[in-house]
Amino acid sequence: MATPAIPHNAHSIEMIELDEGTIIQRHPDIEAERASAIRDLLQSNSFRVRGLDGGPYYLKIGIDEQRQLVLALRDRNKQDLPPLTLSIKPFRRLIKDYFMICESYHKTFRNGDKTRLETIDMARRGLHNEGADILLARCDGQLDMDHETARCLFTLICILHIGVVMPW
Repeated sequence: MATPAIPHNAHSIEMIELDEGTIIQRHPDIEAERASAIRDLLQSNSFRVRGLDGGPYYLKIGIDEQRQLVLALRDRNKQDLPPLTLSIKPFRRLIKDYFMICESYHKTFRNGDKTRLETIDMARRGLHNEGADILLARCDGQLDMDHETARCLFTLICILHIGVVMPW
């Protein structure tokens, strides 16, 4: 049974893809994070290339040979837009912290320690917020998006770094 299309307005991401060329096999917990981020993003997002009304958009997120973050975009007519390339340096510490927090979260979840789980989840949300703030600042002037969209994109940016900062 096909999943019904989610109606989008012109200021949204309709389809998202990770450049899997640099991805190694992911741990099931990380795969669940990826699936959740994409699902949440596609259910509700606000995203626009500044100066264009070409949405809804197709977005492909990848890392190039120089370890730069690349946001490749297409408009509603499937026309390629100029890619947005961002330095990953402002995100590096957060990405490492994100994986440490995720590992701790999943271990604590499996052990059933609800009190500690709440504390770890608060720290994880804080990292998401900080990552979203950095992404919003780096894209300022080029892309408009809401904070929740930036949070989901930050999760996906982290997942692209599996094997770079984490051995699993």
